[in-house]
Amino acid sequence: MTDSFQEAAFASLPLPAALLEGLEALDYREMTSIQAASLPFILAGHDLIGQGKTGSGKTAAFGLGVLAALDLSRFHAQALVLCPTRELADQVAEELRRLARRLPNVKILALCGGTPMGPQLNSLAHGTHVVVGTPGRVEDHLRKGSLDLSALTTLVLDEADRMLDMGFQATLEAIVAATPTARQTLLFSATYSETVKPLAQRLLREPQIVEVASTHDGQSIQQSFHPVADEAARLPALHRLLLHYRPASSVIFCNTRKETQAVAEALNEAGFSAGALHGELDQRDRDQTLIRFANGSLSILVATDVAARGLDIDSLDAVFNYQLARELEVHVHRIGRTGRAGEQGIACTLVAEREAYRLERLADYLEQSLTLTPLPAEAKTNARPFLPAMATLQLDAGKKQKIRPGDILGALTQGDESLDGNQVGKIKVLERSAYVAVERSVVKQALATLANGTLKGRRCRARLIAN
Repeated sequence: MTDSFQEAAFASLPLPAALLEGLEALDYREMTSIQAASLPFILAGHDLIGQGKTGSGKTAAFGLGVLAALDLSRFHAQALVLCPTRELADQVAEELRRLARRLPNVKILALCGGTPMGPQLNSLAHGTHVVVGTPGRVEDHLRKGSLDLSALTTLVLDEADRMLDMGFQATLEAIVAATPTARQTLLFSATYSETVKPLAQRLLREPQIVEVASTHDGQSIQQSFHPVADEAARLPALHRLLLHYRPASSVIFCNTRKETQAVAEALNEAGFSAGALHGELDQRDRDQTLIRFANGSLSILVATDVAARGLDIDSLDAVFNYQLARELEVHVHRIGRTGRAGEQGIACTLVAEREAYRLERLADYLEQSLTLTPLPAEAKTNARPFLPAMATLQLDAGKKQKIRPGDILGALTQGDESLDGNQVGKIKVLERSAYVAVERSVVKQALATLANGTLKGRRCRARLIAN
């Protein structure tokens, strides 16, 4: 099935009244293509294979199906959503909680690696309705006997292709073996590759297949390909493109971890605001990088494809491909991160002479004529790297200390040295720390306000996170 249908309202679906009220409160009215195509099948109890890019609205598609099927009077795991990374699992759990805001006493638990087992064990002991987790940590709980999936009614595999790419095949099969055979299985994937098909054939029963385009079209992306003489010419060319377009937020894709780190370090040395995202980062550094990029205090994310898959990145102004992607589908996935939801986006790709044959293959794949365009003219000598409007402060208190975003906003906007509410950006509260974005021009004032005040009746230390 393709997306050749008209948009429809959520109110046209047989959803519980509480879910429809929650959607109304969130101002979710019209369904995206993948929601309109898949939700009728999901709500009817069919197994389903959904293919759609990041940003297509698939989380709400399977999320509403999962929530609609819950029996809230029974506190055991009725649905399991498996995600390849902790970041995606956290995003999915957060979105499910937003969708479920009008459902009474619903419990949604995230089980991810890189976080302590103790709080997870305690939460499981008190019962849950929906588990969202990474394969490794879910398998750990099954092995310990702390997670019981015997009453599971719905299994969701989100970004299934990515989980297989990361080597989770055996882990997935071990988890599935602990679930009832009489269950609904929903498999969502950016690509329906040859590695995904055997898994789908084993796990799903007569699935409906829904395939939709991403939320952008070719008209919303200004795509260009620029020649570089050799490897040494790539970084100066990237500098020139960044200074020419000056995007507020952009992702630079590299093909290797080593190159990702090197490019990020070189950009920072040149005065840009860049952070690296790759598989060798520890969880703390990864969290900080993603939080800063999401809250507008980091302009450039330099990432490998594996690290960037599954990240829900909104309002991305530009994508730069340091090299052509090794796989043709990956190139399409990369550039699809900009120009979403009707916004205009920029996608620039650097091409060395030795990559000419790959550009020809990409042109055949896209069924387009792709030509090389000279780099923009050298920026004027007074053109300087741009810095983001926001900066991030880290606080040494979090959920463990019962801190909420409203507490931090209140601490910053009350008192003699307080900030205006418009000068405070996104706030993210983790287990033992919290992050708040403030306008770069008021960093000193914000630090002084926090140092001289209290947060939930206690002194709180704060520090600026800088490159």
